[in-house]
Amino acid sequence: MNATTHATVRCQQRGVSPFVIDLLLRFGRREHDHHGAEIVFFDRRARKAVDSYTGGTIGKLNEQMDSYAVVSEGCVITVGVRHQKINRH
Repeated sequence: MNATTHATVRCQQRGVSPFVIDLLLRFGRREHDHHGAEIVFFDRRARKAVDSYTGGTIGKLNEQMDSYAVVSEGCVITVGVRHQKINRH
């Protein structure tokens, strides 16, 4: 995972493990944020793919499945936890 210092600090502050960030980057849905970056998050299809990939053990990470990452040029800029839907316009 190529991440900025800011993203690393945000992961620690928000309790998002590097494993979840790797799953996000591998399976997450990508939406443009209209500022030159992408928001990567788990939608229903991504959650099913992660569940299949981990053999059903994703239930232990359920509280981290609302995480998202902002990615620009292959680098994770920041990480957060969703409290509302991602705007897809």
